[in-house]
Amino acid sequence: MTTLRTPETAARAGWQPLVAACLGAFMLLVDVTIVMVALPPIAADLRMSFSDTQWLLDGYALALAALLLAAGSVADHAGRRRVYLAALAVFALASLACGIAPDGALLLAARVVQGAGGAAMMATTLALISATYHGRRRGIAFGVWGGVNGAAAAVAPVLGGLLTEHLHWRAIFLVNLPISLAAAWLTLRSVPESRLPGEKGRPDWAGMATFTVAAGALTYGLIEAGQHGWAAARTLVPLGAAAVALAAFLAVELRSPRPMLDLRLFRNRSFSGIMAGAGLLMPAAFACLAFTSLWLQQVLALGPVMAGVALSPMAATSLVVSVAAARLFPRLSPRAAVGGGLLLIGAGAFLQGRLGPDTAWTALAPGLVVTGIGVGLAIPALSSAAMAAVPPHRAGMAAGAVNTVRQLGYALGVAVLGLLYQGAGRAAYAALNEVYLVSGVTGVAAGLLVLAAVRGRAR
Repeated sequence: MTTLRTPETAARAGWQPLVAACLGAFMLLVDVTIVMVALPPIAADLRMSFSDTQWLLDGYALALAALLLAAGSVADHAGRRRVYLAALAVFALASLACGIAPDGALLLAARVVQGAGGAAMMATTLALISATYHGRRRGIAFGVWGGVNGAAAAVAPVLGGLLTEHLHWRAIFLVNLPISLAAAWLTLRSVPESRLPGEKGRPDWAGMATFTVAAGALTYGLIEAGQHGWAAARTLVPLGAAAVALAAFLAVELRSPRPMLDLRLFRNRSFSGIMAGAGLLMPAAFACLAFTSLWLQQVLALGPVMAGVALSPMAATSLVVSVAAARLFPRLSPRAAVGGGLLLIGAGAFLQGRLGPDTAWTALAPGLVVTGIGVGLAIPALSSAAMAAVPPHRAGMAAGAVNTVRQLGYALGVAVLGLLYQGAGRAAYAALNEVYLVSGVTGVAAGLLVLAAVRGRAR
């Protein structure tokens, strides 16, 4: 097998490098949400508690958030192709471990490792495409990559339902094995190695460690608060550890000559506004879906397939809008796209939060469609808006920071909304209405914040 080493020879290979990168991106993004519709059968089979099922979502998302910037830094030093191949191997092995896990503890541990592999994949796919393609071909490649990202969100609920209902919940993890092998084969065959020229020094290991501890301890403390109360040691100790680790992270990044995240970027009001919007978008739009899936299956007794179908209007709408918006509204500013999108996400959550004891699953559709329109407008504009708000040599860091904050927002959103959903003495629909209310307030507040902070025109 011949491995191509330069962008010119890779270009002659056609679109194989793009397919290799898109397969990895598709897998890692599908696995963010594919578990949602499988939560009830997983919990029943492995006798997992409510907080354990939250960790099935949060363990993966936290590993993505905590390691994304670090993985990008390591890839810049060691080579993106090498890191991508290693990430595919880690992701595949972790998926296998998830698929054969005999108990909940091993499944949770494997999900964290899977998220670590996904972080390295997310950090390298776009960089590999950028290094391989040039001119018009690069524009086409970026468009395809973005479409695959949207398609992953659209198909995840239905795909998870089909695999769970007609095969087994373990199939949602085992399906990653042949895809990982195909991606690795195409990468070895056609993707050239690339790294930033002149990269010297070591990655920011101290920043990576303190950020990871802060994010993990905060999420753990919030989840434990729902089960044991705010005064319990199992809640207070991790929350205290999170505060200490966060302070250490800020100190390390301010003093580091090569920080993982340059905190001076937050002096720019537009960048800070975009980052706030990115962090609040995920809890407003996506974190509530985990508890919606539980309501659909445990209360309305829908099967996994129908639960996936019930959730699909949002993902399908967001995919259509994200593709159409660039053509229909070519002059729409990032401020309007992100801010207006967040306002629609909030409105969609309010529409969904009108459930009663006899409500059918179809009542969710109007709110899901409105939320999907907001997601389709906001998410494609986030990275470009963040990159436009910083100096050109910090564009990669800005894009990585946006994705990091998005995944961290999702993990924290699941933890916080879980506190509302599992409240004792309430019907599930009433608890879910509170979840939607908080999601709606979050979306509207984030939208107003972005509109106020972000400049109208991007550089």
